[in-house]
Amino acid sequence: MTTHSPRRRGLTEQAAEAAIDTACRMLRLPTIRGQFEELADTASREQMTYRGFLAELLMAECDDRARRRSERRIKAAGFPRDKSLRAFDFDANSNVDPATVHTLAKCEWIRKGLPLCLIGDSGTGKSHLLISLGTEAAMAGFRVKYTLAAKLVNELVEAADDKQLTKTIARYGRVDLLCIDELGYMELDKRGAELLFQVLTEREERNSVAIASNESFSGWTKTFTDARLCAAIVDRLTFGGNIIETGTSSYRLAHTKATKRASGTTRT
Repeated sequence: MTTHSPRRRGLTEQAAEAAIDTACRMLRLPTIRGQFEELADTASREQMTYRGFLAELLMAECDDRARRRSERRIKAAGFPRDKSLRAFDFDANSNVDPATVHTLAKCEWIRKGLPLCLIGDSGTGKSHLLISLGTEAAMAGFRVKYTLAAKLVNELVEAADDKQLTKTIARYGRVDLLCIDELGYMELDKRGAELLFQVLTEREERNSVAIASNESFSGWTKTFTDARLCAAIVDRLTFGGNIIETGTSSYRLAHTKATKRASGTTRT
């Protein structure tokens, strides 16, 4: 006598939704869990194949995971504010070549471990470019760290005093791109300059450094008072790298004045 296994009945809609919710929680698929119902309705309406529907679900999860990873890398970088390349006003600063900046945004220089120097007066867009290019790098999957030059040096001095210098230098050496802002705003003593030099040496020809400075290289002797050390640091930050001079005219100040004039015109 032949026995037949009982025919398995399909799940009700409610039971299926509960099973999907439970499975997504267990498998940690929050995007599928959140978007399944909408994607299922779309699949039914557009008469997708089962394979097509499955592909849509998985791609939605992958895209959302990539977005969340980018957000975590941007947060870990420690940028002081959000700055994007879209928001940079190239028309207001003719010194900055848009093609050069957008080529840098593709991050090939980071893959090669090359440096980048942004040199110019206050208000000419150095920090904006530094942060926005760092953000592009984080979105492309690179580990990025932003810091002010003075803060970095203070941290290195404290680490040296606490006998944690090797560990601290190694931590700064591991990131793919180290962004150092406001280099040249204050004089560094010999010890601070030497510690900064150690960080740059740790990263040389392996991982990229991007700096923003309000001083031309010839003026760096005011920051690094030891002439030989100054020359060595300039060499580390320029060899094989990119140099963008943002000029001397503050478009931020010009924009502020223009806004005030426009506001005054409106009131009269």
